[in-house]
Amino acid sequence: MLRYSLFSLFFLVFTSCLGSEPNPNPDLNQFSTLEEIPMGGNVFQTKGELKEEINAEGVQTWRSHQSEFAVFFRAQTSAPVEISLEVLNQSGTSQLEMEVNGKKLGVALKAGDNGLIRVGIVDLVEGYNQVNLSGVQKSGTDYAKIKSLWVGHSDDLQLDYVKDNIDSRFYWGRRGPSVHLSYTTPVDKSFKWFYNEMTIPEGEDPIGSYFMANGFGEGYFGIQVNSPTERRVLFSVWSPYATDNPNAIPEDQKIKLLKKGDEVYTGEFGNEGSGGQSFLRFPWKAGTTYRFLNSVEPDGNGNTIYTAYFFAPEVGDWMLIASFLRPKTDTWYRQPHSFLENFIPESGHLTRLVKYTNQWMADQDGNWFELREAKFTGDDIARRGYRKDFDGGQESSGFYLKNGGFFNSSTALQSMHQRSTLGQKPVIDFEKLR
Repeated sequence: MLRYSLFSLFFLVFTSCLGSEPNPNPDLNQFSTLEEIPMGGNVFQTKGELKEEINAEGVQTWRSHQSEFAVFFRAQTSAPVEISLEVLNQSGTSQLEMEVNGKKLGVALKAGDNGLIRVGIVDLVEGYNQVNLSGVQKSGTDYAKIKSLWVGHSDDLQLDYVKDNIDSRFYWGRRGPSVHLSYTTPVDKSFKWFYNEMTIPEGEDPIGSYFMANGFGEGYFGIQVNSPTERRVLFSVWSPYATDNPNAIPEDQKIKLLKKGDEVYTGEFGNEGSGGQSFLRFPWKAGTTYRFLNSVEPDGNGNTIYTAYFFAPEVGDWMLIASFLRPKTDTWYRQPHSFLENFIPESGHLTRLVKYTNQWMADQDGNWFELREAKFTGDDIARRGYRKDFDGGQESSGFYLKNGGFFNSSTALQSMHQRSTLGQKPVIDFEKLR
């Protein structure tokens, strides 16, 4: 992110730029600050069947007339601002249309433009603003290649957006903020089982969503939307060896598969830690409540066994997903939690929502304890305030998590939430579980 006074940028903007100026000149004295919003972390393709290229440098291709883009940022207060586009090596003449909060502005580009193109003055609203870009006509291959959106504003206006690409924050920022619920457990208890019920409301399940129900200190268990035609039940356990490359794990620290359910795929995963992964391709449905049960139990030989079961009302019985042995680990179930994330950057502008109800833990003797309290937390993108479209906490008799879509409601991170007592203890015959 760059933020300058307009006085210091006068020479940069209005002498190095060869861009067109289709709109009347605004009064430069009206705005004292010029702030860069990088396309690489804040733009999304919102229309068009042809997938255009967006990378850390911004919009790199814009070939199709059907392709449209949107840039999102948040304003602390409503205010008039001047909008400019920073284009890269314009290949031909183009006409674009920009729309901000109902106001439409034309953008004229000519071959050779390379720098800031002043567009015009618009009124921002308090909260999230969406700048829509569409192509009208072009003579070159692309309508434009766009590096950044620049906003001229008064000194006291604060804008929130993904401001830098340190530690790949453009990638994480476009994915959107991940949010979590960490459940409070009774102290001085050794737990083996965690039970949770989860419902994704209809229309809140875009591609790229991972609705994680039963997390533990060494892995996680939930359901995903992988494509328009594929959905999965996913259960993963991290190796005790810290690496993002599963091939680097020593043999004595690899996750070992003990058993798996019918039609369950098992293998290794990497990139966000490494370990053993299992998934069942299953057409779970939004609006249906699914049940999750998993166990963590030391084997007495310095290892720990992790097992997961999934209950779908369409099937009517508990299905084994997998059982793994984690070496060099001696623990019972710890850190029960749930989370919501998007794992496809192209879907970060879409909202997803999940509801959790009836959380219980059981010790090795089968004694159940209801969990009624959870702490709401977020990832680095949420904590920095680069994305503020996240929410979560208590709702009715359960908990919920929500992210993406650039909505304006928000829950304070690190806040504690309590749900009402349900008293609906799980009825499970552990002896019949495979």
